[in-house]
Amino acid sequence: MSDPRTAPDPDLVQLSKPMQIKSSIADLHRAPTGPRDRQLIYGEHVTVLREAGNWQLVRAEKDGYCGYVRSDVLGLRTDATHIVTARSSQAYEAADIKSADQIALSLGSRVTAQSETATFVETELGFIPRQHLHRVSDFAIDPVAIASLFLGTPYLWGGNSAWGIDCSGLVQAACLICNVPCPGDSDQQFDRLGDFVTEGTDYVRGDLLFWKGHVAFVSSPTVMLHANAGHMAVAEEDIKTGIARIAAQGDGPVTAHKRLALPSG
Repeated sequence: MSDPRTAPDPDLVQLSKPMQIKSSIADLHRAPTGPRDRQLIYGEHVTVLREAGNWQLVRAEKDGYCGYVRSDVLGLRTDATHIVTARSSQAYEAADIKSADQIALSLGSRVTAQSETATFVETELGFIPRQHLHRVSDFAIDPVAIASLFLGTPYLWGGNSAWGIDCSGLVQAACLICNVPCPGDSDQQFDRLGDFVTEGTDYVRGDLLFWKGHVAFVSSPTVMLHANAGHMAVAEEDIKTGIARIAAQGDGPVTAHKRLALPSG
């Protein structure tokens, strides 16, 4: 049986139209006006599969996730040159931090440079602080360091941004910045990320711990980092304490300990 998250009913597929997200953030819905499954952020590429009034069925290029977005969040696709690598940033009207800010941007947002100075990159949105951007070809090497940028971010079911994020959104954001392909939901991540580690093996920074419906990074041999509803935020906690707390909440035991393989070079 196909997964509707990545393979919608063929009868719904009428188009193959390349577009991108033009708003700071866009909810990806299971159906028009239906519940949010995930989110997309500025500059992410999508393919429009079907138009349905004010809604469009799209497939996200980053992970193949399908869902409906409002038509007004879509714009013409461009080739990004830079990606936001700060937890969040903003585009200013001028190359001046005292000028008006135009739009807020979450980590992972993709923009196109028009000119550069020592302190700002001019983009289609305005001027973005140079410190907040890296070229799209420059990848980070430590997903836990990227995930740590989100510490304190509110927990949001289906969230994928600096304004709200869930467990799988956090893992995906960190992996993609490190050039590790990563699906959007924790069950998909369980199936596709990393290699299983033998029970009893010591925890190593960057390892992943899975529960049914939850995932966490190992940030040190005794500490895990995750977006969770217990803290209602991205937080670090002692691994043993966290495992006991999650079990006491009725979410069961750890179902897997896996180790990521990061790309070389």
